[in-house]
Amino acid sequence: MFIETETTPNPSTLKFLPGRQVMTAGTREFTSHEDAEASPLAEALFNLGDVTGVFFGGEFISVTAAPGAEWPLLKPQVVSILLDHFVSEAPLFAGGDASGIAVPTDEDEDFGDDPADADVVAQIRELIDTRVRPAVANDGGDIVYRGFREGVVFLTMQGACSGCPSSTATLKHGIESLLKHYVPEVTEVRAA
Repeated sequence: MFIETETTPNPSTLKFLPGRQVMTAGTREFTSHEDAEASPLAEALFNLGDVTGVFFGGEFISVTAAPGAEWPLLKPQVVSILLDHFVSEAPLFAGGDASGIAVPTDEDEDFGDDPADADVVAQIRELIDTRVRPAVANDGGDIVYRGFREGVVFLTMQGACSGCPSSTATLKHGIESLLKHYVPEVTEVRAA
């Protein structure tokens, strides 16, 4: 088995591609050792000591290194853990599947949508799912819709995109411009 590694726009995060499916549906982010207890793989990565974030995408895993950690030293350790996991065909989540894990969905919004905005929200979600999320996944992350209120779209960046130095530019210049162009009701995009 060969695991490819790609850089991301976030210098603290690398994207690892095991050449097979990681998540069958959705994504999952772990931002603490306590969160990682839900997944033997995420827990093993956090146990390295220099890992501050793990993100499972459809066909990749993004790993964020702690400040001061050096990727030339950490990368072989991460690859070794990933190889052991995938070669042994160990379960991704404790208990064998994700059925007992609460994974945030688009319905778990922090900001309630006005039912009168249903058509606008549908357009926003469609653009995010078809144009934004695939591009963000290429960079080792994900973006989650959180709500639309008074012209403002609220989004959460995950994985390599969370804490990335260019995430504000991505939100403001990339996503905001796209949404404003196709959905005139959008006046601003903010991180939730």
